[in-house]
Amino acid sequence: MTQNTPSAFAANHELKPLPFDPAKLDGLSEKLIKSHWENNYGGSVKALNTVKQRLSGLLEDDDTPPFVYNDLKREHLMRTGSVVLHELYFGNLGGHGKPDAAFSKLLSDAFGSVNTWEKEFKRMGAGLGGGSGWVTLGYNLHSGLLENYWHWDHLHAPTATLPILVLDMYEHSYQMDYGAKAPAYLDAFFINIHWETVTVRLDNAVKSRSLWLAGNTR
Repeated sequence: MTQNTPSAFAANHELKPLPFDPAKLDGLSEKLIKSHWENNYGGSVKALNTVKQRLSGLLEDDDTPPFVYNDLKREHLMRTGSVVLHELYFGNLGGHGKPDAAFSKLLSDAFGSVNTWEKEFKRMGAGLGGGSGWVTLGYNLHSGLLENYWHWDHLHAPTATLPILVLDMYEHSYQMDYGAKAPAYLDAFFINIHWETVTVRLDNAVKSRSLWLAGNTR
């Protein structure tokens, strides 16, 4: 392997700019998107850097109890999940329309029809309304399955699964525009999906599966 691996303790995470003009989304206000990006996503980026700084400082301290260190590692897990999921969420916004024919076929193969997939995805999102969590369409490198997954928080994700489409269902993602009307937010989210990005993610995930399986052939 020739690729250089960055330090695991480097506290150099930075906010990624929005890949779209937040004033041009349909049904999601510029005020909501900017607040979400700056305060919620931005807050997790800052927190992740702080956690990594503290972990680095405690690593050589043999007097630090393991349970104290693991409290920080739990926070590290949560903040990493929040940063990654937020970046994927914003990354799959800024578009319009419907998935293309090839992507629609993959959804139909996996779920029976595009409508069935969308119905399940929205039902899962509605079930998280008024609380917190994420819904993802994910491709599992181990099983080769394309499935919808439920996440209660930033900490838990299905093993060996690459997120293809990410939906934020924390209240901060919609309350400013829709109050408690989570289903209305779900409709707005679907209007603004950038399907080209989602398609590229799935194409890359499918290509990566052969590499994954090649490393698990014992």
